[in-house]
Amino acid sequence: MPEQPYDMNEAVAPSSAGGSMDLATSEAESLERAPGPPTGPAGPDPAATAAAVPARSLWSDAWRELRRNPVFIISALLIVFLVLISVWPQLIAGGNPLQCDLSKSQAPAGPGHPFGYDTQGCDVYTRTVYGARASVTVGICATLGAALLGSVLGGLAGFHGSWADALLSRTADIFFGIPVILGGLVFLSVVTSSTVWPVVGFIALLGWPQIARIARGSVITAKQNDYVQAARALGASNRRLLLRHVAPNAVAPVIVVSTIALGTYISLEATLSYLGVGLRPPTVSWGIDISNAAPQIRNAPHMLLWPAGALSITVLAFIMLGDAVRDALDPKLR
Repeated sequence: MPEQPYDMNEAVAPSSAGGSMDLATSEAESLERAPGPPTGPAGPDPAATAAAVPARSLWSDAWRELRRNPVFIISALLIVFLVLISVWPQLIAGGNPLQCDLSKSQAPAGPGHPFGYDTQGCDVYTRTVYGARASVTVGICATLGAALLGSVLGGLAGFHGSWADALLSRTADIFFGIPVILGGLVFLSVVTSSTVWPVVGFIALLGWPQIARIARGSVITAKQNDYVQAARALGASNRRLLLRHVAPNAVAPVIVVSTIALGTYISLEATLSYLGVGLRPPTVSWGIDISNAAPQIRNAPHMLLWPAGALSITVLAFIMLGDAVRDALDPKLR
């Protein structure tokens, strides 16, 4: 049989079936140059393959989980809406919450007034919208104050230990022994200001010990990690250890507790206003409206329904947000 001429433009490569298949020279060269995972004598190198995948931090993983959580999306949308109407209540309410007409006292809902009127003849819808400003302001400011004070004191006590830790623990025990409602009745009854700041200061004063304990325990856990000990062995100062290595890895529990506590502080403000020692008129507050509507619950239930419903939805939104953040920041709950 005559010998077939060999074509230099073709290459033969073994196939998976044990036969052969023809590849063009250009295709063979492209296969040889194709990138792939680094291989060793026993196959792909696991270390090199893992290094090729970009590492994600705790916060990027948490944000990735939060974006997929419907509870977080719903609660975040509710909170954004509440913040918007707190800053610009005119977006959805064009009336004046302090403009009342006694001839319309306890009148039911009508055109242009979907929530009816209260005892003084004020529009319940307008007062409910404007009441979000005081409640959200108290909740956010009190949470920031308690979180800042508790984080600083708890973090320093947990990091340095010794007498500072003992002093913080005993001081926190004293504040834990003060009943919140009784303390509010005593402290706020002597305050004559009608602004939100006395209430904010009182709530932050009684709220910081809880956050301080959380921050203390988190810092104690974080400072025992190997990377902190390695940085200390390399000569890092206490300030650098605390700010660069310990605090960023200990702040997650504080954020979770603060987010959940925000809803609790809003309900506490409403409770104190209901008792007459919190916010006072002419400030518009859900607690004040609930207090005014309680004696008329049988004659005009709409006066109580709408501000109480707005308060419940707000507190629920912040608690749901805190639960979602906790689930995202805790790898054990994923």
